[in-house]
Amino acid sequence: MSINANITEKKYKKLALQVTLNGFSYCVFDTLHHKITTVKTVDFSTFAKTNSVEDYYAKAFLDDQELNAIYDDVVIIHDNNLNTFVPKALFDQDYLGSYLQYNTKVFETDFFTHDALLNYEMNNVYIPYININNYLIDQFGHFDYRHTASILVEKLLDLSKNKDEKKVFVHLNTTKFEIIVVQNQQLLFFNSFEYQTKEDFIYYILFTAEQLNLNPENFHLQLMGEISEDSALYEMAFQYVRNVSLLDISNLQNQNSFSTVQNLKHFILFQS
Repeated sequence: MSINANITEKKYKKLALQVTLNGFSYCVFDTLHHKITTVKTVDFSTFAKTNSVEDYYAKAFLDDQELNAIYDDVVIIHDNNLNTFVPKALFDQDYLGSYLQYNTKVFETDFFTHDALLNYEMNNVYIPYININNYLIDQFGHFDYRHTASILVEKLLDLSKNKDEKKVFVHLNTTKFEIIVVQNQQLLFFNSFEYQTKEDFIYYILFTAEQLNLNPENFHLQLMGEISEDSALYEMAFQYVRNVSLLDISNLQNQNSFSTVQNLKHFILFQS
C-alpha cells in the first residue's frame, strides 16, 4: 500500500510471517486496537510432497483467507542460522559475505543483507531465503523483512537494561536453538546450534558456559520458544544448571489473549 494512501483505505491490519524451508508461522495484528487477532503455524511435513519450497508455500496460501487478505503492512521474518552480528565500528556494507564465511558455508551466488540494531551499535548480517521472498513478492507486492535473531537479540538486550549480572537465554525450536548472553544491554555471546537429542542440548549450554566462565551453580538460565516445564529438555537443563526457569513473558502476554505456551513459542513473531 502506498504511504500516501487515503485514510479511508487503511485496513488497520498488519501481517507478520516467520518463514523457514519446512513451514511457517504467522500472526495478524489489529493495529487500531493494538492486539493480535490470529496466530497460526503451518508444517509442510503434513503436505503431499512437491517439487519445491515455493510449491509448499503456494499450497498453503491457496485456501487460507487470512493470507489472502489485504494488509497495510507485511513483515517477513527469516528464520535460519545463516547470520552473524557485527559491531558498527567494524561494519562495512561492501563486505557482507566476508563476515559470514567463518561460521557458515557461503557461495558466490548467495545474497547477503543486514538488519541494523540502531540502539545497540551493531548489525546482523544474514542470508535471507530469496526464493521465498520472490514468491511472497508476487503475493503481497511490497513488504519489509528482517531476521529472527535481530528481533530476538534486540528484545533480550532491552530486558537487560540496568542489570549488571550476565543473563543467559536459550530460544528453542524443534531442530535448533540459540544461546544468547547479555549484560546491561551489551551482547556478550550469540550462537545457533542444531540438535537432535537432549544430550546435544545440554552439551552446548554447558560448553558455552565453560567458555564464558559461567558457573552452572550460579548463573540463571532462562528458556523460551518451543519449551515447557514438562519437556525433556527443561528437565535435562534442570539437572545440570541450578537456576532454570521459563522466560517471564507476562508483559508480552498482557498485550494479547494467547496462552503462556503460545507467547513463549511465538516470542519473536509477536514482537515483530
